[in-house]
Amino acid sequence: MPAKQSDYPQQVSAVETATILELLESTVTANVPGDVVEFGCYKGDTSILLQKLLHSTDTTAKAKALWLYDSFEGLPPKTAEDASVAGDSFKAGELFVTKREVVAKFKKAGLRVPRIKKAFFEDLLDQDLPPQISFAFLDGDLYGSIKTSLALVTPRLSPGAIIIVHDYNNPELPGSAKAVDEYLHNHPTKKLAQKAALAIIR
Repeated sequence: MPAKQSDYPQQVSAVETATILELLESTVTANVPGDVVEFGCYKGDTSILLQKLLHSTDTTAKAKALWLYDSFEGLPPKTAEDASVAGDSFKAGELFVTKREVVAKFKKAGLRVPRIKKAFFEDLLDQDLPPQISFAFLDGDLYGSIKTSLALVTPRLSPGAIIIVHDYNNPELPGSAKAVDEYLHNHPTKKLAQKAALAIIR
């Protein structure tokens, strides 16, 4: 059953959520091999919608695993790249939620609980990630988190895979855009499209 706008998470706008789901569905329709990953799941609202879409489509999509990564300790400290003239919001420890809360949300929705790894991204090991990725949603907010998650997913991307980075043009979180721009400079074959605060990389 398609998600209704009332189901959309507050941290990601309705337009952004619709775009994320549309692009995920496009990778499923195109039979892009690999699993789906989300870096920075917070309360799991977007994660629930990703899993619902995978469950509601064909058997190929249902075989895809959803992998979630979050510190479940709130945001890490900012670096110089995250300094913003828009203010000093998003401090270390903000956006705290427990892994138990996210698991409970999936169970309440009657959905398969995804593979959830509690860790800061720089502490992830090879075995913590799927061997192939068809779709990656990166919502780490800060420069270091986005830079690290991009580095982790890139070697595992299947042909036709899509990366989406949230907060690309959010003035309160300039580190996200800086990490994406550096990544594109170092990967000139990658193409960028923008929609709302999303950087869509193919």
